[in-house]
Amino acid sequence: MVANTDRALSRLHARIRACTKCVDAGYLPSAFPIVAGNASDRVMIIGQAPGAIELTTGLPFSGRAGAELRRWLAVAGIDEAHLPYRTAITKCFPGKAASGAGDRRPSPPEVLLCAPWLDAELALVRPRVVLLVGTLAIERFWGKVPLSEVVGKSRVDGERVLIPLPHPSGASRWLNDLENRERLARALAVVRRAVRRLDNAGSAARMHRST
Repeated sequence: MVANTDRALSRLHARIRACTKCVDAGYLPSAFPIVAGNASDRVMIIGQAPGAIELTTGLPFSGRAGAELRRWLAVAGIDEAHLPYRTAITKCFPGKAASGAGDRRPSPPEVLLCAPWLDAELALVRPRVVLLVGTLAIERFWGKVPLSEVVGKSRVDGERVLIPLPHPSGASRWLNDLENRERLARALAVVRRAVRRLDNAGSAARMHRST
């Protein structure tokens, strides 16, 4: 069963990496979809889109924002050796914002074109904890709400728990506010508790099988 799921995820990743829908529709000059993770991952990170550095590494969250996110994960008890499944609302680098500050926010048509890939990932991996990184991911699963209203909270969505986080990009000024940094600290504590529950449930299941 596990081997079958692994093979199915490998096939899905191959299909995602071959996708040119946004190029064909004229939204992007070229396609380079990026995704990483395993079928056994119980935690999934969903960001906005890959950045420019990911075009060279081929791995999600490998730039400066990714390094900051990994520092947050370490605070929450998730170390570098156990990084979760990593994906995004859209799978290709959207290019720089016209203002020059950060990357361009993918348009609603791009989000719509890429949505079936994310739906397929969720259906196959079935993560128990989903970290929604940034407003685009939060809007997709939680609704359009201010970050200050959701960071530090969690919500049960079927068999998974949704936990919103701000975007770790240096272009974001949201974390310049002390109250927002405190909200982030509360959010990371929520992540830590959720991951511990997963670990405890896994230990109980292993003990049950051994008896």
